[in-house]
Amino acid sequence: MSAGDSLLETLESLDVARCFVFRDAASGLFAVLVIDNVTLGPAAGGVRTWRYESAGEAAADAARLARAMTIKCSLAGLDAGGGKMVVMDHPGLDRERAFAVLGQRVEELGGLFRTAGDLGTRGEDVETMARHTRFAHTGEGGLAAAVARGLGRCIESAAALRGRSLDGLSVAVQGAGAIGGAAARELAARGARVRVADTDAARARAVADATGASVVPTDQVLESDVDVIAPCAVGGVVDRGVAARLSAWCVAGAANGVLASEDAAEELRRRGILHVPDEIASAGAVVDGIGRTVMGLEDRTALIDRLGDTAREVLERAAAEGATPSRIAERIARERIAARRGG
Repeated sequence: MSAGDSLLETLESLDVARCFVFRDAASGLFAVLVIDNVTLGPAAGGVRTWRYESAGEAAADAARLARAMTIKCSLAGLDAGGGKMVVMDHPGLDRERAFAVLGQRVEELGGLFRTAGDLGTRGEDVETMARHTRFAHTGEGGLAAAVARGLGRCIESAAALRGRSLDGLSVAVQGAGAIGGAAARELAARGARVRVADTDAARARAVADATGASVVPTDQVLESDVDVIAPCAVGGVVDRGVAARLSAWCVAGAANGVLASEDAAEELRRRGILHVPDEIASAGAVVDGIGRTVMGLEDRTALIDRLGDTAREVLERAAAEGATPSRIAERIARERIAARRGG
C-alpha cells in the first residue's frame, strides 16, 4: 500500500471532512492540516512537529487534536472552531524553508486556519511562518503565561470543591518547559507548594530555583504524594494503571490529551479523583490568541479567568450525573455548536 493509500484510508476511517496536505521536496516538508469544525468561527490549532512513522499516523494525530481543539474553543466561549497541523520531522528536514512554505500555505487559506506553536515546533519555526502569514500567533512567553493563568484558575476551582484554596496546596508539575515553567511560577506565586520534574534536569532545577519548588525524579512525579498532579509536557501520561495508583485527588494539566484513554477517565471517576479536562485546563493560549485576533478583545484576562468557572461547572455536573468530566465537557461544547448551527 502506498503512503497516499494509507493516508486516504486513515481519513476515511476517521470521517475527516477537510484535510490539506502540504509538500515541498526542496525542504523535505510533508505536513497535514485537518480542519475539524468551523461552525463557531475559523479553525484554531497549533503546529505540531513530530517523528511520525507514516502519513496515516500523522493524519490520525492531526484529526484527534483538531477535534480536541473544537471542544476547547467551544468550552472557552470563543468564536472559533478546531484545526491542527502536524509536520513529519526527519533528519533531512530544512526547517527554515519548510516553515516558510507552511506560512505561505496558511496565508493562502485566507484566515480559515489560525495557528501557533505546539509540541516539537520551536519558537523560531513559528517566527518563520509569521513572516509569511498574518495568521500565525507568535510570542511563546505570553502564550505560556496565558495557559498558566487558566490552569491556575481551573485548579483553584477544583480545590474549592474540596474546601481548599491554592494557598498551601501541593502540586506536582510534570514538565519544566515554556508551559510547565509558567505553570510552576503561576502556582507558586499564588501560594501553592510546587514540585517539578523534567527530563532535562538543568531545566527543572532552573524552574525550581526561580519558584522555590522542589525537584522530583521524572519517574516519580505522577505518583507523588500531593494534592494535584499537573502534566504539562507530553500527552497520554495518565493511563488506567497510573490512575489506579495516584495519591493525588485531582488531575489538571496543560498537556494536550493528558489521559491515555476513556478507561483512565473511568478509573479516576471510580476513585473519586477530580479531573479537569485539558480542553479547559490548557485553553489559555487559544483564548488569548483568538480573543485578540478574531474577537478583537484588547484584554482577554476575564475570558481566561472564566475557564475556572467552566471547570467548576463540568466537575459539578459530572459528580451529579455520575459521568466522567471528559464526557460532560464534550456534551457542553457540542450543545453550543449545535445551538449556533440551529440558529
